[in-house]
Amino acid sequence: MSLTKKIITLSVLICVAMTLSSCGARRSPIEKLSARLKNVPEYSIILEDMQKTGSIFKHYHHKYKVIIKEDIQYTGFVKVSEQYYRKNENYLGMALLSKTADGYIKTPSPPGYQYVGNSQYGEWKQNRSGNSFWAFYGQYMFMSHMFGMVSRPVYRSDYGAYNDYRKSNRPYYGSKNQYGTNGTVTKQTNKSFFQRKMARQKMAKQSFAQKVRSRAGRSQSPFRSRGGGFGK
Repeated sequence: MSLTKKIITLSVLICVAMTLSSCGARRSPIEKLSARLKNVPEYSIILEDMQKTGSIFKHYHHKYKVIIKEDIQYTGFVKVSEQYYRKNENYLGMALLSKTADGYIKTPSPPGYQYVGNSQYGEWKQNRSGNSFWAFYGQYMFMSHMFGMVSRPVYRSDYGAYNDYRKSNRPYYGSKNQYGTNGTVTKQTNKSFFQRKMARQKMAKQSFAQKVRSRAGRSQSPFRSRGGGFGK
């Protein structure tokens, strides 16, 4: 991508990050991002991170990764409604919205799957075991790295299942459920989310144990037994 195009892309996404929270409240952050990127022919919006804050009054936030060709940009954490957070809480690391030359893909799916099967970007090849997998052309090899397809190739059977799920408007988590918030791949690629989760769980356990000790202390009798009986 030329320097000019990169500057334009960066400017657009900086503007997006600043205006996500200020746009109409009825639209989701994904819809707002999509509106800002309406002139971009192809892109992916991936749920990069999410978090809950507050003890009494909860606040919910999303962070998105936007991939436009070989350019990757990130939004900051943007506030979302609890309903929207709950709706997408199983899709960490997945593409919530993708735009291709054929239109929009709104069913959550593993990143990069919208390019698989498109002869403009690559072709199907066979490995030594005879399994058919997707290979990007040389000029698009960066996509293999961006979407992690070098170490996790997309096989034709996976792509077939993905298409079936998409046609029935169901999220596709991979052949072994390796994508999404509970997926093994996501735990490797989105470590900060799980580190915060473990820290919260540890703090919750410590707080619970402290409350138990405090209650146990208050329940003990304030009088100590001196032993022995009444005098004769």
